[in-house]
Amino acid sequence: MKNQIIELAQNLIRRPSISPDDQGCQQVIAERLAKVGFQIEWLPFGDTLNLWATHGTEEPCIAFAGHTDVVPVGDQTQWTYPPFEACIVDNLLYGRGAADMKGSLSAMVIAAENFVQKHPNHKGKIGLLITSDEEAAAKDGTVKVVEALMQRGEAIHYCVVGEPSSGKQLGDVVKNGRRGSITADLYIEGVQGHVAYPHLADNPVHKSLAFLSELTAYQWDNGNEFFPPTSLQIANIKAGTGSNNVIPGELYVQFNLRYCTEVNDEIIKTKVSELLQKHGLTHRISWNLSGKPFLTAKGKLVEATVQAVQNVAKITPLLETSGGTSDGRFIAQMGAEVVEFGPLNQTIHKVDECVSVDDLRKCGEIYYQILESVLK
Repeated sequence: MKNQIIELAQNLIRRPSISPDDQGCQQVIAERLAKVGFQIEWLPFGDTLNLWATHGTEEPCIAFAGHTDVVPVGDQTQWTYPPFEACIVDNLLYGRGAADMKGSLSAMVIAAENFVQKHPNHKGKIGLLITSDEEAAAKDGTVKVVEALMQRGEAIHYCVVGEPSSGKQLGDVVKNGRRGSITADLYIEGVQGHVAYPHLADNPVHKSLAFLSELTAYQWDNGNEFFPPTSLQIANIKAGTGSNNVIPGELYVQFNLRYCTEVNDEIIKTKVSELLQKHGLTHRISWNLSGKPFLTAKGKLVEATVQAVQNVAKITPLLETSGGTSDGRFIAQMGAEVVEFGPLNQTIHKVDECVSVDDLRKCGEIYYQILESVLK
């Protein structure tokens, strides 16, 4: 299995699939899966290519979810090894997407291939949901595939997302949920004027300070067994014309909340509105909900994943919900049990992104054992 995983990962890394341009990655995967009997379905939306490959027709359905798109490489001269050559040095596979997530994607594909070759008449259904729109907008990828599947009544009961979940050692962390993410674009109105005549103007920065202080200090919740407390961070703030003698006429503040299951997006919106009214601020505000929180506290998939990690990596993983968002948030809306498991995340999106060759082999074995456990 090891050599197959590494060869496929190298093939995929050598294709510069900057989101959402797939560069033929999914075609390579589809051709492999078709040879072992997978049904191939293309679900393109906009400029995004999506692949839904399935083997079997019965319930339950266990799916592997991943993405072929990668983030830009930045300044290529800063890379020790070219980002799209997929060099192996000292047992590390280098390249953009090696860890996030062409390596684990290759391990999932090979695990699925090997499983159906050994168990051609297996119970249930195996699916691979692969998109080229995860690193950028995430508007025409997994979310659209999930909508299409739900519209036709096709269920996913269990889903393993191959995101790099491990921290310092393969298998030390399995993500069994993620926080929700919501962003506000807030414009607070004032009256522009000359700094020497403040009585003729209304400075939105000055009158917003008390509001911003209360907003950033507000304790939304205390978290719970699986989630840390909800946090709010101001991401961008802007006012003025650039001149030192002009009182700005408007203040722009963008802030994001990563929230747990103790609150929801409506509670957040209502509280922010109350604070704005309390401080008498004339304003405009728009919200972008990137994803609601999801949690698989326990169940067959969590148990299977923990056991497989223990068997292969010889470590008992911690179940965590930290980090950013992933496409798991869309699949969870189907009522599926969702976990995220993959290699180390220490180099993702960085110069000299890399992944251990041995870790990829172990990932493949873990994914294979998860299939055996869930579909036995």
